[in-house]
Amino acid sequence: MIIELIEKKKRGEALSAPEIHAMIHAYVNKEIADYQMSAFLMAVWFQGMNMDEMIALCDAMMHSGEVLDLSDLDGVTCDKHSTGGVGDKTSIVLVPLVAACGGIVAKMSGRGLGHTGGTIDKLESIPGFQTEVAPSDFKRQVREIHAAIVGQSSRFVVADQMLYALRDVTATVDSLPLIATSILSKKLAAGSDVILLDVKYGEGAFMKTKADAQVLADTMCAIGAHFQRKVRAVISDMNEPLGHAIGNTLEVLEAIDTLQGRGPDDFRTLCIEEAGILLAMADLAADESEGRQRARSALEDGSAFAMLCQMVEAQGGDVRYVKEPQRFAKAPYIKQLPALKEGTIRALHARSFGELAMELGAGRKCKGDRIDPRVGIVLHHKCGETVAADTCIATIHANRELSEDWIRRFYEAVEIEESSRDL
Repeated sequence: MIIELIEKKKRGEALSAPEIHAMIHAYVNKEIADYQMSAFLMAVWFQGMNMDEMIALCDAMMHSGEVLDLSDLDGVTCDKHSTGGVGDKTSIVLVPLVAACGGIVAKMSGRGLGHTGGTIDKLESIPGFQTEVAPSDFKRQVREIHAAIVGQSSRFVVADQMLYALRDVTATVDSLPLIATSILSKKLAAGSDVILLDVKYGEGAFMKTKADAQVLADTMCAIGAHFQRKVRAVISDMNEPLGHAIGNTLEVLEAIDTLQGRGPDDFRTLCIEEAGILLAMADLAADESEGRQRARSALEDGSAFAMLCQMVEAQGGDVRYVKEPQRFAKAPYIKQLPALKEGTIRALHARSFGELAMELGAGRKCKGDRIDPRVGIVLHHKCGETVAADTCIATIHANRELSEDWIRRFYEAVEIEESSRDL
């Protein structure tokens, strides 16, 4: 069977829903070899899939494992997914923020791989925080406090876990049909009624242009509509890191700061915008404008921060670290890097900063790599800001001395225009 399907897709022909379901079932049951599925994935990369094929693939993957049923919860359940970025700690703010406004937020998240960070890794930098939660406990927590962020269970969307491992080593990660069906199969299996997608574009994202991000967003919304779920997408820029902090503990600290009514303007604005959309989708606000106002109020009156504390306690975390952030362990080597010249910051290359943080130990090159939650980069300026020569532009948190090559590549990631003097 698989040879025939590879041949059809290689020639650009569409597969039927029964063919796709049979193929995914056979692969999960190890009746199809990895090398054969790799050939099929590459054929999809070159030839693409039409909407009917993507719907069938999404459905087959969604039902390749357990599907969580949240229909007995009293209210509209919400979920959110980001396609990944540098400094993207949005879920750590958004989940308690929406819950504080009356939403029911049941979120499954992943770990980081490569230059983008994972929400689960960030939350695990809080001592004791448990992300491996049984589906029954996950559902109970959502029912009781209306907020939970857990890791994706190995029993959910088994086909996607198997296929993603192949995509990662066969250069087929950046295929629109495979990205769309991978994301939607996980979100649909998690059981929420409304789903918000944050589709990133730019050099730090999978989709390099805003137009490509819009196509991906439209595709996922169409797939979601077929499964009778409310799905919305926002398109956001990932040409520069989101917020100031890059690295697990550092991003948790920035999220805590934001939930206490502070935080970087770009990050705070995105969180409020996404909260407003989710609250309107869940009929907890008359429209997005009212939703944004409710979100601002929850940040200002402390209820969003209180919800984070409640969620951390519910998942076994030591809430003293959230209430007293100075308790977090600090990296043994902290170095400030100055601007080399005076001028306006024209670019902060997101992918480069993600890779630099990964090399410090904040991310993984390979799936089994260990993360050092203490390390990372805190940028003190954003694009468009003017800096004087020798002004500190970043603080580096490391577990060892920085190499000359690392420092050189850091400065290559910062473009400053209208220099007054060189090094």
